[in-house]
Amino acid sequence: MLRLADQVAAFYGPVGAVLVVTAGWTGARWGELTGLQRHNLHLFDDDTGFLIIDPQNGALHESAGGKLWLGPPKTDTSARTITLNPSLVRLLRAHLDHHVHPHVFTTPEGALQRRSNFSKRAMRPAADGNLDQPRAVLRLEPVKPGLTFHGLRHSHKTWMIADTIPEIAQSLRLGHILKDPIQRTYSHVAPEVATRLLQCLQDRWDKAVIDVGDSTWRRMA
Repeated sequence: MLRLADQVAAFYGPVGAVLVVTAGWTGARWGELTGLQRHNLHLFDDDTGFLIIDPQNGALHESAGGKLWLGPPKTDTSARTITLNPSLVRLLRAHLDHHVHPHVFTTPEGALQRRSNFSKRAMRPAADGNLDQPRAVLRLEPVKPGLTFHGLRHSHKTWMIADTIPEIAQSLRLGHILKDPIQRTYSHVAPEVATRLLQCLQDRWDKAVIDVGDSTWRRMA
């Protein structure tokens, strides 16, 4: 995922890379992140933080005609709070220092993100590579051909399974509906589970940085 983000940064800009990393390390949906506003992102000096998916306007929607508007997220359970690991907190803090838009994630030009545009300008070149395009200004090797933005959410789910995070904690973080009515009744996550989840995410970041190497856009994390 960091290799993908590095290529997005090189081809599209750091704002796209931070968006990709935030999706991977939170499991949030496209509309939840592109609709995220500054007042719903809370970053603290001790490198803890969280983002809020608001039940009324927590997602950016796009009509077939191209109209953009803020509205409710996908389901009632999608309205939630997502905690952030320390490196992501530092990355987002630095990211916000570089623009003044009320939305956290915009295009490099400062406009609201559109899914098809981001796919064409960032995801597809970064994931698939562009070695077959003779006039490409910047050559990109394929990282994960066919990977979609929604696939980053699937990766987050896979990480939590691999790290043996309880299903309740997984569902609450992703905004999924718990199938078991008993689980829905007792859908609380012990503090030590929440702490372990964030530590696992931080460990994955640290190992990925060692594996991938240095990159200018994420040095602040």
